[in-house]
Amino acid sequence: MMVGEILLLALRLLLALLLYAFLVALFLLLWRDLRRGAGREMVPREEMRLVVVEAGERGPEPGTVFSLQEVNSLGRAPSSTIRFSDPFVSAHHALITWREGHWWLEDLGSKNGTTLNDEPVTRPTIVDAGDLIGIGRIVLRMEVGESPAPSIAHG
Repeated sequence: MMVGEILLLALRLLLALLLYAFLVALFLLLWRDLRRGAGREMVPREEMRLVVVEAGERGPEPGTVFSLQEVNSLGRAPSSTIRFSDPFVSAHHALITWREGHWWLEDLGSKNGTTLNDEPVTRPTIVDAGDLIGIGRIVLRMEVGESPAPSIAHG
């Protein structure tokens, strides 16, 4: 019986070691994920702005500059971050947000739609410098640059 007891003790020790190895591996995996998640927040937000390329008769002047925040709502509503008076722009027309290290453009179910480089936006889409965004009769270009004074950023 002595050999059986020694074998049982060895199996118990092996099981305990495997359990501790599993817990250490789990801890290291969670720690790495936590560190990677914290690193994502530290990605610098590229200074982007919108510049009016063309507009209808009630739109802002071409060359008007709008600085971008992390979340930007575009539309006619007074609550919009960037407001336009063009009747072809919906009250809550589009959204431009900074997330996952990119700028994203999303149509908010507007009546006349949103375009990116003359293509309809049907789902959230990444936008980059040089891209043309169309809402109503207004065409805006994404540009890298210094943010303008706050007084310029109203349409």
